[in-house]
Amino acid sequence: MGTSKLGGYMKIVLPILLGTAIYAFGLLYFIIPNQLMEGGVTGVTILLKYAFGISPSISNLVLNIPLFLLGWRILGGRQIIYTGIGIGSLSFFLWIFEKMMESGWIKTFATDYILASLYAGVTLGAGLGIVFRFGGTTGGSDIVARILGKKYGFSMGQIILTIDVIIIGLSLFYVAIENILYTLVAVFIASRVIDFIQEGAYAAKAFTIISDRAPEIADTITKEMDRGVTLIPAIGAYSKQAKHMAYCVVSRTEIRRLNGIAKSIDPRAFIIISDVHDVHGEGFRED
Repeated sequence: MGTSKLGGYMKIVLPILLGTAIYAFGLLYFIIPNQLMEGGVTGVTILLKYAFGISPSISNLVLNIPLFLLGWRILGGRQIIYTGIGIGSLSFFLWIFEKMMESGWIKTFATDYILASLYAGVTLGAGLGIVFRFGGTTGGSDIVARILGKKYGFSMGQIILTIDVIIIGLSLFYVAIENILYTLVAVFIASRVIDFIQEGAYAAKAFTIISDRAPEIADTITKEMDRGVTLIPAIGAYSKQAKHMAYCVVSRTEIRRLNGIAKSIDPRAFIIISDVHDVHGEGFRED
């Protein structure tokens, strides 16, 4: 394997390791000490910990083997390799943090359910979001979520939220209702953080301007804002007249300025503003 190819693999593997480390820390530092829950296979491992004292590092590895084999058939070779790395590294970091807590190197956080659920949501969501963004999973329901996302285009966060709510609902037989309610807060926050990381930290706004004076608006935006604009030919469905649409992506701080330019040139301009995420290219994020 060449140096450049190895470097490419490491750029994927290292973030997956970081993500599973954050996720494992959130489970052992915020979830388990406060008798909270999680969804999917991870939720089952936590229930086994509560009921029988079985180490999550062991049960996570054992329960994920069948799902790993299923993922191998559906997701493909390279992707499932990253999933295997995610499963193995999660069990490894769970074991590491367990030993650190047993030795007293890390003190558990078990004082405030509200703070615990908030921090659990952030850490678990950040960990999973990083893993997902670089093509891995931590096994369990994550494999199911990635399969459904690949086939039907559903949001990873939405799929995880749905599966987690079902699993957590079943845990009512073992965990107090108050703890389940706090868990739902953590799950919701985690799903938002996952989507935030998946879509990209940099969010912008896309302007679609429909106007008879679209070329003039585009020229003004280019000169005054130094932003690229694309002119798209269009035909009015009612008037049957040819016109242009101007399409431009700007940062959030430039929304008011661009809107003012368009309205000053054509007060009757039809303007559509929509969210865009993870913007790459000149003037935004350069890869």
